[in-house]
Amino acid sequence: MAEIATIARPYAEALFKACGQDAAGAAAWLDALATVAADAGLRQFADNPKVTPQQVFDLIGGVLKSPLPTAGQNFLRTVIDNDRLAALPEIAAQFRALKNAQQGSADATVYSAFPIEPSALADLSAVLEKRFARPLNLQVQVQPELIGGIRVVVGDEVLDTSVKARLEQMKVALTA
Repeated sequence: MAEIATIARPYAEALFKACGQDAAGAAAWLDALATVAADAGLRQFADNPKVTPQQVFDLIGGVLKSPLPTAGQNFLRTVIDNDRLAALPEIAAQFRALKNAQQGSADATVYSAFPIEPSALADLSAVLEKRFARPLNLQVQVQPELIGGIRVVVGDEVLDTSVKARLEQMKVALTA
């Protein structure tokens, strides 16, 4: 994976410098591109020697929910022309890291056994921002196997208050 990260870094840095104050807008369309580029079928299509870069560009543009801005189109053409479509998810991850560093925030994933209502998520966000001492960009994923509670991942920090984790702790304590 180090090779992909090495390939992705200059693209992420160049895009970050080029977008300037509109990093949030660029992050939105870059995440959409990364999601599409992560599809194995698309990469197989793009790797076909009979397929032109314009066909790959048109396919990706057709799959996206909203049209790309001019900067996004130019960036996508550059990535396709340089045969770096496989690096696009890593480019997006490194771009997000640069954007978060600029804003002093972090991405956080909240795993919950049940869907969280927006009002409860706002309250949870305030508590987590105090706990982690920085603004957080929350993303919620439902994982019924947690049974109850939540598991929060911020970078390499994990806060696990799920019932599943507590049961595991009890199991270890009882078998030790």
